Amino acid sequence: MKNRLVYMDHAATSPLREEALEAMLPYLKEHFGNPSSLHTPGREARKAVNEAREKVARALNAEPEEIYFTSGGTESNNIALWGTVKKSPGRGHIITSAIEHHAVLDVCKDIEKSGYRVTFLPVDRYGLVSVEDVAAAIAPDTVLISIMMANNEVGTIQPIQEIGALARERGIVFHTDAVQAVGQIPVDVKKLKVDLLSLSAHKFNGPKGVGALYVRRGSALTPIFRGGGQERKLRPGTENVAGIVGMARALELAVEELPEKTRLLQEMRDRLIRELTAMEAVTLNGHPTRRLPGNVNVSFHYIEGESLLLSLDLQGVAASSGSACTSGSLDPSHVLLAMGLDHQTAHGSLRLSLGRGNSHEDVDYLLSVLPPIVKRLREMSPAYHRHQ
Repeated sequence: MKNRLVYMDHAATSPLREEALEAMLPYLKEHFGNPSSLHTPGREARKAVNEAREKVARALNAEPEEIYFTSGGTESNNIALWGTVKKSPGRGHIITSAIEHHAVLDVCKDIEKSGYRVTFLPVDRYGLVSVEDVAAAIAPDTVLISIMMANNEVGTIQPIQEIGALARERGIVFHTDAVQAVGQIPVDVKKLKVDLLSLSAHKFNGPKGVGALYVRRGSALTPIFRGGGQERKLRPGTENVAGIVGMARALELAVEELPEKTRLLQEMRDRLIRELTAMEAVTLNGHPTRRLPGNVNVSFHYIEGESLLLSLDLQGVAASSGSACTSGSLDPSHVLLAMGLDHQTAHGSLRLSLGRGNSHEDVDYLLSVLPPIVKRLREMSPAYHRHQ
């Protein structure tokens, strides 16, 4: 019977923090107006949206008019990618990587079917994209580069600033899916030289169902939805006022708390990596140092990740084997396969993503229940006995 919950799946979603909920409540109750309405309730809602836009912009070192509110990272990615290529349908070239989230990867595959050429860049064994590979892939008709800022499965942080400088020099639109990065590491859109950046509130203790897209001033996007004039017609539809307010408050606090949070997460992350990789037949996935502060991804050879996750859940530990968006799939992680892992090893992966609320006591508990689970599962594994 579970007697406690140790939540180590913050990369999938994070709990809504109390301050964000408190900021949201007035706009779920008394201040219920439509921001497009001219009467007092509408003006109150519009004021709240505008203040939230300023907060999000400040957190990213952007201008308020460069922030567009969306329903989350997936929609932001779709608007960024389709909005760029719709300017010249079926003509041009896109560069992305083989380890992108499906919200980018699958969109690029659809764009490819529409007539564009798409280059899916490989990564090294750490999941890192090479700036040299990006430069070599650029063609005269390249119109867009989309490389994620930090990988959602293995936590590897990409050289976005260097790629951004390259894209800016060549006059190519550069988009980064920063869903896993915003609120976890410093993000300065001017320093990174990005044109488009996607984020999602529920990754930094904000509400689900709301996100934003940064669009650098002068970067023209063709709307992919038709409707009203909201968000300057780029994202029509009545704004989720309460969600937007909650996201802005959560992001504001995440940026304020980042130095102390980073220190604590790195301590726990590094301890977990040391202890887990000291076990028999366990290897680290992702870059050893260039990784998100709270990300630990390891492969337990000779056992199935699904069995490991279910066993941990019975002990009150919530973890993951990769992206929550593909957890229903029996296929191994496309990220781990792209990094060169074989199918069996990729199937034995465990992702522990730490966040606000985790403690060293949580790490102690995980390290007390995990080794016996691994031992038991290996005793039942024909592959392990063949290895022995």
